Amino acid sequence: MIEIMIAEDQQLIRESLKIIIDSQPEYTVVAALENGEQVLQALKQQRADIILMDIRMPVMDGVECTRRIKESYPDVHVLILTTFVEDELVMQALLHGASGYVLKGISLQELRRAVRIVLEGGSILDPEVAQRMIAMMQKTAEASKCTAGSAAACAQVNTEKLNKREWKIIQLIGEGLSNREIARRLIFTEGTIRNNLTVILEKLQLRDRTQLAIWYLQNGKQLQSYTVK
Repeated sequence: MIEIMIAEDQQLIRESLKIIIDSQPEYTVVAALENGEQVLQALKQQRADIILMDIRMPVMDGVECTRRIKESYPDVHVLILTTFVEDELVMQALLHGASGYVLKGISLQELRRAVRIVLEGGSILDPEVAQRMIAMMQKTAEASKCTAGSAAACAQVNTEKLNKREWKIIQLIGEGLSNREIARRLIFTEGTIRNNLTVILEKLQLRDRTQLAIWYLQNGKQLQSYTVK
């Protein structure tokens, strides 16, 4: 049974989500809360596999709550479920450890798929959110583009020890694949992919696969050409 917490300040939406999720045999809602502070208090008493988190809430918003959850409960997954598509909020939520960002208009089938991907160790973004993030990252990369020489020098800092397999795993994570999907694609066991991911994160000094996906979109494509022979 997958145990889910809901963080949503609007009572009607919160209660509706609870009814819908509880109707699914594989899910149980262990708490439905109205702000981030209540979530942190609830986690002291009740475990959860995943939290469906709104962004804009009183007392403590979803971004700050996500940051604190990942600091204290790193194994708890956070999936942002909101109506807001604000670039800065999206980026902050992902950088603080959220595993996905989807909009409230999605179907139950899409929500179930998002939960499954996140629990398998993957990341998921609503297509509209992903398009905006990629556009923003491309603008940022263009504004701060290195020369060929300086990019090669930068690559020596953290990426020179990455091998071809690790770069391929990074690329597939950047495309949003879960560990299971990567294992099937590369014909390895899921455990091998997890072990490789741990090594990659240590080499790049990143916290989790979400930060790795963002890093790849911002820097990896450019640096890869200087480090993989």
